[in-house]
Amino acid sequence: MSSIVILAGEGEYASHRTMKIYADDLRAELPDAEVHFLVPDVLDDYPDFPASTFGDLGDLDVLADADLLVIYTRFRVLPDEQMARLADYVRRGGNVLGLRTSTHAFHFPDDSPWAPWNDGFGRDVLGSPWVSHHGHSSRTEVTRVPGEHPVLAGLPDRFTSRSWLYRVRSQPDCRPLLLGEPIDPEDAPTAGAVAWVRERPRGRVFYTSLGHPDDFALEAFRRLLVNATRWCLG
Repeated sequence: MSSIVILAGEGEYASHRTMKIYADDLRAELPDAEVHFLVPDVLDDYPDFPASTFGDLGDLDVLADADLLVIYTRFRVLPDEQMARLADYVRRGGNVLGLRTSTHAFHFPDDSPWAPWNDGFGRDVLGSPWVSHHGHSSRTEVTRVPGEHPVLAGLPDRFTSRSWLYRVRSQPDCRPLLLGEPIDPEDAPTAGAVAWVRERPRGRVFYTSLGHPDDFALEAFRRLLVNATRWCLG
């Protein structure tokens, strides 16, 4: 039985609600998987970045035996005990699936020992730090990269996402699977990858910058997440 830990909660896209759709999809398509769905006790983030914690699971002890960490948070400031569990998981090469704001999942003050995670988790684990986006009124035209990959199985060649396109600086070992073109951008358009995979020495990583609440009504997006989950689990 696979163990999947979902950390969901941020102030802009209501991932504490939308990711329940994904969790239900996993339970339907991967009935042998154990899905842990965790939400922070404080959902607000910007502009005050209040401290928060994830549920009552022995300081995220559940990560010790997890096969996949799924994260969709923004600007979390977590206690040392929970960050230590996350650090242990990443250090052992645990598989990671990240959505949208997970490139800036943490917001520790400069004097915190966890401050390097503010940019480092996105850059070093997911494959890109947070850069910028094309404006809240824009959308994204998504197209498949030519070629085959299990994450792309059953996806259409093209679909439109309500997510405004993120600019990224992906690491050289990231393999793009989906590309995005901004629709009605509020500033100079910059096309780029919206989903990629990354194989680290001891673990697999999938990241997508998609994840607007409206995306969870798209069959293509939900299929993408389930396929990516299967791939991460091997």
